[in-house]
Amino acid sequence: MGYGLLAAAIAAEVAGTTAMKYSEGFTRLWPSLLTVAGYLLAFGLLAQTLKTLSMSSAYAIWAGVGTAAVAAIGMLFMHEPAGPVKLVGIALIVVGVVVLNLGGAH
Repeated sequence: MGYGLLAAAIAAEVAGTTAMKYSEGFTRLWPSLLTVAGYLLAFGLLAQTLKTLSMSSAYAIWAGVGTAAVAAIGMLFMHEPAGPVKLVGIALIVVGVVVLNLGGAH
């Protein structure tokens, strides 16, 4: 249950961040509302996740996967550069989350 809530929290945060790109500095109504809704939902779900998962694991996964997903969306759909340094950075984020969880962060 906890990991399902966490996955939903990550999806909401990624959706909110993506909508923020389209809000044009919060000057467009619907993308701005989607941004706020995405973040409210993300934090609400993350709070529920913390009832069953440790804070260090939940936050590391939420932040790391969210960051990697937003970076991937930027490269794949928004034509952001995908150079080797950026790809190594994303890989290091993923490795960091795995190491935190293997190190007994549960």
